[in-house]
Amino acid sequence: MIPWFYAGCRLAVRVVVSALFGFRTVGTENVPRTGPLIVACNHISNLDPPCLGVGMPRPVTYMAKVELFKIPVLGPVITGLGAFPVDRSRGDVASIKTAIAVLERGTCLGIFPEGGRNTDGSKQAQLGVALLAARSGATVLPAYVSGTSHAKFRSPVTVVFGEPLRFEAGEKARRDDLAKWTQELMSRIYALREKSVDH
Repeated sequence: MIPWFYAGCRLAVRVVVSALFGFRTVGTENVPRTGPLIVACNHISNLDPPCLGVGMPRPVTYMAKVELFKIPVLGPVITGLGAFPVDRSRGDVASIKTAIAVLERGTCLGIFPEGGRNTDGSKQAQLGVALLAARSGATVLPAYVSGTSHAKFRSPVTVVFGEPLRFEAGEKARRDDLAKWTQELMSRIYALREKSVDH
C-alpha cells in the first residue's frame, strides 16, 4: 500500500460518493483503531469496496479476485491501494499466506465472505474469514453496506459497523468450528441491515 496514494484516492472517492449519494456511516465507534483486524462485509455491488473503504476510519487492504488485476488502469490502481489477488477457482495457498502477513503487520484486511456479489442471497459464505481469524488471532468486524445495488443520484448509501468479534477456538479449530463461526458471523452481518435504514 502506498500511503499518500491511498489517502488521495480515499479523499477523492469520499467527495464523489458524498456528492452523488446520501452517504452515511453508522457504528464507527465500534472500529478498533489499532491492531490486526478483518472487516467482513456483505457484497451486493461493485460499489461496496470503495464505499466500505471510505466509511472505515483506518486503511483497508482488500483481497480481490485475480481477474481485476488484469484490467488496464484498474489493476495498477488497486495494487497501489494495497490489494492482493486471490484465485477463486482453486485453493489459493499463496493468498492465505499474504493475508496472514497483512494481519501480522497489525493492519486491516477487508473480505467479502460470500466470495463475490450476492444480490439474491443464493451464495453461501466461505470459511476464509474464520480460517484467517483462527490462524492470525485477528479481531473480526462485521459490516453491512446497503443502497449500492441500485444506487441513483442522492439515493441513500449506508455503511454499518457492528461490534467486534473474536474467534476463540484458535489454530486448533476444526472445519465444523469454522463453519459454525462463519454462520454466526454472517448472522451478525445481516442483523446490521436494520441499522442501515434511516428512520
